[in-house]
Amino acid sequence: TLEAPRQAPALTNLTQEEMLAQLQKGIRHEVLEGNVGYLRVDDIPSQEVVSKLGDFLVASVWRKLMGTSALVLDLRYCTGGHISGIPYIISYLHPGNTVLHVDTIYDRPSNTTTEIWTLPQVLGERYSADKDVVVLTSSHTGGVAEDITYILKQMRRAIVVGERTVGGALDLQKLRIGQSDFFLTVPVSRSLGPLGGGSQTWEGSGVLPCVGTPAEQALEKALAILTLRRALPGVVWRLQEALRAYYTLVDRVPTLLHHLANMDFSAVVSEEDLVTKLNSGLQTVSEDPRLLVRAVKPKETSSGPEIGDDDPPEVVPTVPGAEEARQALVLSMFQVSVLPGNVG
Repeated sequence: TLEAPRQAPALTNLTQEEMLAQLQKGIRHEVLEGNVGYLRVDDIPSQEVVSKLGDFLVASVWRKLMGTSALVLDLRYCTGGHISGIPYIISYLHPGNTVLHVDTIYDRPSNTTTEIWTLPQVLGERYSADKDVVVLTSSHTGGVAEDITYILKQMRRAIVVGERTVGGALDLQKLRIGQSDFFLTVPVSRSLGPLGGGSQTWEGSGVLPCVGTPAEQALEKALAILTLRRALPGVVWRLQEALRAYYTLVDRVPTLLHHLANMDFSAVVSEEDLVTKLNSGLQTVSEDPRLLVRAVKPKETSSGPEIGDDDPPEVVPTVPGAEEARQALVLSMFQVSVLPGNVG
């Protein structure tokens, strides 16, 4: 079951040793089956913490994940964090050939805006842009974690799997109402959205996942998606080989092969997505509605794969030996008549 969210203490008030111990509690990592990296972050550390403990994070966590073929960033238990930590997480997943303006934060008490950009340089290495990233969310994912999720989704750098996030705030302040014993908690900072567009973002409404699933099942669903995406190059290669060997409209084959080689599969998260995308692209390019891809899942039996309902075994017709039976067969296959106007 999904654990209840917990609020981490402010790391900047601790000694370096206490910071390190607390940070280790809030960050977990491992390499899962299929060489998938798993990184769970329960509280986004501040710039001050990262600057003091960056070497430790790179050496003990990040380097162990660099060799993985895909990464799962688990923010299901992350209820907040520090705005200043946003650039660090985004930058390690950004290719780094250019700096990118990812958000603008407006602070009401000071009436100021702060632009957030990716870092031109990072400690260690960035995660390769060729590798898939999945972000896991829950209905508890809030604040800074939501902003990170939203940015990565808008950048098309990550597939978000799980539940709609809480729709919280980047920064809250507790204000006393006059001299009474009543207090009002209000959001005092808000995101203006990537590139400073000024449009409504995730605050209030939350971040909608690319693939919705209960939070408890999000990791399992993410691993299934990554398994499919790992198989994509092999599927495309086999399609290309089939077109080279069998497609009768030979003059259209080079164009089809080029189209397959340049297709964007970044949004494919299911077999249905893949089949729809392939059929739409191949039929448009070839102008041939007969060119059809479909997914068939064979039924497993004790003696091996069984032919599915969509692929009935081929029935070879036999011609009966008796004359009457042959005549009956012909009559059942052909109907002959003369229509008005002496039309056969």
